[in-house]
Amino acid sequence: MTGTATRYLYLARHGEAMPDESGLSDAGRRQAGLLGRRLAGRPISAVHHGPLPRASQTARLVAEHLGGAAVQACEAAGDYVPYVPAREELPAASADFLLDFLSGATAEERARGPELARRAVAEFTGPVPGGEERHELVVTHNFLIGWLVRHVLDAPAWRWLGLNHGNAALTVIRYAPGRPASLLVLNDMRHLPDELRWTGFPAEFRV
Repeated sequence: MTGTATRYLYLARHGEAMPDESGLSDAGRRQAGLLGRRLAGRPISAVHHGPLPRASQTARLVAEHLGGAAVQACEAAGDYVPYVPAREELPAASADFLLDFLSGATAEERARGPELARRAVAEFTGPVPGGEERHELVVTHNFLIGWLVRHVLDAPAWRWLGLNHGNAALTVIRYAPGRPASLLVLNDMRHLPDELRWTGFPAEFRV
């Protein structure tokens, strides 16, 4: 029977987008290049990205530093709401705030998002078939990174909310056969200068 090998999953939020979200800003392109330089020494063989321009542009700029890693679009790596909780799942003190935040999600998004989230877990998590270790990068959006971090920690489904990720920041998860998954790095921005950290978030997020 074929065995399994360790997967290293690198998660990165896209670089800063232009105001109309048609692509990356100048700062976003700088962020993507610096992320690529950060990852240049890692044996990443595949770069998956969501279909939106800010994710695809980031992925291609990063991949320029990765020595031939295959770059491919993936709908499950896109920008969507992975799970909408019922009020009774949420802490009473923050339920109103969280439900108000999610109130703009359409009926289609509420139906489609959880299915894409299930696909993302199936495609990107767990050890890989065969005997060869795999390193993969997923360039995606804040919500999916929060969902996958929540998943690795076995946290309640609603807990993707509040897990914020900076533009071009890096999270790394290790899935080894026979061991619990390990969150190795979370929201790491050390490859970015101060002026490029926490872009897209209010000032109180900057730490």
